[in-house]
Amino acid sequence: MSNAATFDTRTDTAIPVESPLAYSYRRSGAPRGSGYRLKLRERAMQGHLILRGGAIVLDEAVREVLGISLPGKPQALVLDASGERSIQWLSPDEWLVIVPGGEEFPLETQLRERLGDAHFAISDVSGGQTVLELSGEAARELLMKTVIYDVHPSNFPVGKGVTTVFAKATTILRRPSEERWELVVRRSFADYCYRWLLDAGSEYGVNVEQ
Repeated sequence: MSNAATFDTRTDTAIPVESPLAYSYRRSGAPRGSGYRLKLRERAMQGHLILRGGAIVLDEAVREVLGISLPGKPQALVLDASGERSIQWLSPDEWLVIVPGGEEFPLETQLRERLGDAHFAISDVSGGQTVLELSGEAARELLMKTVIYDVHPSNFPVGKGVTTVFAKATTILRRPSEERWELVVRRSFADYCYRWLLDAGSEYGVNVEQ
């Protein structure tokens, strides 16, 4: 077992919490309607863990605890059967794990127990990030004019994720399925990215799901 001091960063359930976009919905609204070609949804309050260490040691622990393997190649994204849990390659010794909210602390604890005295690091960054999900026929077209990375299907297939620039913010862009794209953004940039999406997507019609 690791000697690192760990604690659950989630507040007591009696204490009200707000998603990173709660202020944005009040300030900029959340358009709804028919005839839209772009759908926007925040996958809020999920658990985000950064894993660092040797791939072989981490892969064994992750497979045992989470039931899925580390991505086998750079820029790869792996999801479990439910699609609710994912692991993304960020750099040669760094991976991003996203799980349903509330699972991150038990997962971290189990991984630390499994890894023991191995050389590794686990950081809970759940409070500093959120995920914006884009879908609809205009999703890729919007990304083409917003990110600097080539999102053509031949260059960005399903199961890929990259760190890139969205407008003027750094983001992790992921494609978990044919229909969906995800932006993992810092909490402090969430409102900026949300307002940018509303403006850039206005020509297509945007439907915001809360």
